[in-house]
Amino acid sequence: MAGRRRPRTHGAAAQQQQQRRRGGRGRQSLSEAAGFARPEGSEGQEAHGDRVTLAQARRGTPGHRPVRVYADGIFDLFHSGHARALMQAKNLFPNTQLVVGVCSDALTHKYKGNTVMTEDERYEAVRHCRYVDEVVRDAPWTLSPEFLKRHRIDFVAHDDIPYTSAGSQDVYKHIKEAGMFVSTQRTEGISTSDLITRIVRDYDVYVRRNLQRGYTARELNVGFIKEKKYRLQEQVDKMKERVQTLEEKSKHLVHRVEEKSQDLVFKWEEKSRELIASFLELFGPEGPWHVIQERSGRVLQALSPYQSPSSSPTRGRSPSPSAHWPLRFRSPPPRAAGRPGSGGV
Repeated sequence: MAGRRRPRTHGAAAQQQQQRRRGGRGRQSLSEAAGFARPEGSEGQEAHGDRVTLAQARRGTPGHRPVRVYADGIFDLFHSGHARALMQAKNLFPNTQLVVGVCSDALTHKYKGNTVMTEDERYEAVRHCRYVDEVVRDAPWTLSPEFLKRHRIDFVAHDDIPYTSAGSQDVYKHIKEAGMFVSTQRTEGISTSDLITRIVRDYDVYVRRNLQRGYTARELNVGFIKEKKYRLQEQVDKMKERVQTLEEKSKHLVHRVEEKSQDLVFKWEEKSRELIASFLELFGPEGPWHVIQERSGRVLQALSPYQSPSSSPTRGRSPSPSAHWPLRFRSPPPRAAGRPGSGGV
């Protein structure tokens, strides 16, 4: 009903209910690292009861009774292959609590070899994986029934390839015979040995890298001669890089100049075509300059009339002023000279 309140649970019941909501995880949240198992064993032996069968685990168990799956390893240079194996172990059953055992440096150096990371670093790397609920420090190399019972282990997860070590053809043989073994898939292409192989193969590259980052030759266990060799090689590589950069820049500059020159030639051709077209349009037979010349010629003809060839080209003289004077001011006409012997007076 809407107004009905749920009864408040206390103690172990509240913890079981919270664990059921989290899907059986033993850790509080993803913001916290997984806890460490106590050397004397895990808590809650009374609530654990008898070990569940594989069929019961696959069907799903109650929230207060998660299936405790154990996975162990060295986990040196913790990588995606480790995380993927733990993810598979965590998702084997609907309600799984993953317990991870990490072997100590003493056991690892004795049976497998030196490690890059210390045991404390490996403990911390594993307990910060999101799939891990509990970490067992100084885990045994081979699992005994007493160890499995003390930590309330239901199943052991590992890849199905026989693991030969410590004089045994398969250290998980007795676990498989007891029906407690659940296989996971191994991630190909990534392992701690592969990572170390890459570092050893490119040793000079990583030494020069750390020298650049400020590590001393003594910290890198590099002698005086080798240090000078790496320093010289670094200078040579820098010079090569500079030369290569200058070559690329010069090629880029030449390419840009070629593009600009082609662009200028193209623009000049276009402009010359436009100028030629404008000139022809202005001074051609049908252009405005020809029309202006024709009109100016017509105007000049209209202002100066046409004269015949018979007329004198010189301008006529204006009449003498005496033609307009009165008769009394005019001089008499000249007398005609008489012939000798005539009777004129």
